[in-house]
Amino acid sequence: MTADAYLLKILAREAVDTGPAAPVRGVQARLMPALQEWAGQHLRFVRPSGSFAKGTANKSGTDIDLFISISENVPQTMRDIYNSLADWMAQKGYKPRKQNVSINVSVNGYSVDLVPAKRQDSYSEDHSLYRRKADTWTKTNVATHINHVIRSGRAQEIRVLKLWRHQKGLDFPSFYLELTTISALCGANSGLADRVWKALRYIRDTFPNARVMDPANTNNVISDDLTAAEKAKVVAAARQALAATDWNQIVR
Repeated sequence: MTADAYLLKILAREAVDTGPAAPVRGVQARLMPALQEWAGQHLRFVRPSGSFAKGTANKSGTDIDLFISISENVPQTMRDIYNSLADWMAQKGYKPRKQNVSINVSVNGYSVDLVPAKRQDSYSEDHSLYRRKADTWTKTNVATHINHVIRSGRAQEIRVLKLWRHQKGLDFPSFYLELTTISALCGANSGLADRVWKALRYIRDTFPNARVMDPANTNNVISDDLTAAEKAKVVAAARQALAATDWNQIVR
């Protein structure tokens, strides 16, 4: 089996159903009463986002991200909004786990990341998100994120690298990984294995000092989401991968 065939077989195994009838979409309907009760009249919409919407999801990752848009008229800070949603989901028995900008819950066996956000004004879809690690908020536009990743055409490479990240236990936020992969493969048109190899070399050599900015807000520096020590662990894993003698040592 060629390296490309091996990776494509893994991607087929990890394929996620994102169609309108996908079973995982049922978790949104299950959660809506609790979310509606929490936000009341300020709830604008709840939509799938993240890897599920971008086509970069794997079965072994988070099953679905739900973007929760709250009206700009809500007086609470993003910190208060984020924490109140976590508290509310705990009251409802969901055992929430706070992450950086999302809150993870389990619903009917599915892993769901809830992303609360407050629209900044009535003229755009720019939203404020709470960043728990930095204890601050940031402006972004999730629709811009989704379109940026889809237009890149790098879903296969991103999915392989997400599997590598997951299997090696790396702290490498998904959007940061997606943007890094897109930068690493600018203009690359070789086979899938060669492209993933090129991305791993980029992570080893360029990633630690690369400044990665949010395509929806250049003041939001995505590369600040990891410390130098956390980046060093990602680099070490890429170096180890590049020393492998077989692809099954890199991703399974």
